[in-house]
Amino acid sequence: MEQLQHILIVEDDSKIAALLNDYFVAAGYRCSHVADGLAAVEQVRNGGVDLMLLDLMLPGLDGIGVCRAVRGFSELPIIMLTARVTEVDRLLGLETGADDYVCKPFSPREVVARARVHLRRSAAMPLPMPAPQSTAISAAAGLVVQREQMRITLDGQALVLTPVEFRLLAELIGQPQRVYSRQQLLDLSHEDQRDTSDRTVDSHIRNLRRKLGARAECLQSVYGVGYRYEPERCQ
Repeated sequence: MEQLQHILIVEDDSKIAALLNDYFVAAGYRCSHVADGLAAVEQVRNGGVDLMLLDLMLPGLDGIGVCRAVRGFSELPIIMLTARVTEVDRLLGLETGADDYVCKPFSPREVVARARVHLRRSAAMPLPMPAPQSTAISAAAGLVVQREQMRITLDGQALVLTPVEFRLLAELIGQPQRVYSRQQLLDLSHEDQRDTSDRTVDSHIRNLRRKLGARAECLQSVYGVGYRYEPERCQ
């Protein structure tokens, strides 16, 4: 019998948690619930969680702290739940490695739909294996893109990327010197075409630059337009 995918609901409002639990169980998932951030990190560390629904305001350790902690050892999909609707809070959440956000009040059906998209993407990532036919190499920057494995290595070391970050960086590397508008990159990174500010892309690019370290200059801003990949800047 096929094992149901496991959704961890991290929410200190018991009514919201119960509502989400009911909708996800009805959609064919199994759920567990914790009400504080420290317990959430521990449960993810113990394994067996396929996706986390993470409230921003939590006792013990808030959602931003939980996201940062989990990203230190796991790439599982994380959807932030927040009542803060300012753009700053949205981008801050994404900069910590969250894959998506939903603002309260939300439709439980929408949350299930978004989770399904992220779970499908996550399940599409097989175990790393040699695949020269699917590899695009940027020798100047020391970057290797393995699309079938959804993996990018820098000087032989795999970068820890969210699915959104992988799609953005792989696309930019695959088209050196091409200028992409923020909207084009947004369309590439968020296939569900939801209503999301194109400035969200700026947050993802900042996160990618941080992960690229000394090679960050290869991701160049084009004033008033968007971004391009310039491998010669990484020599």
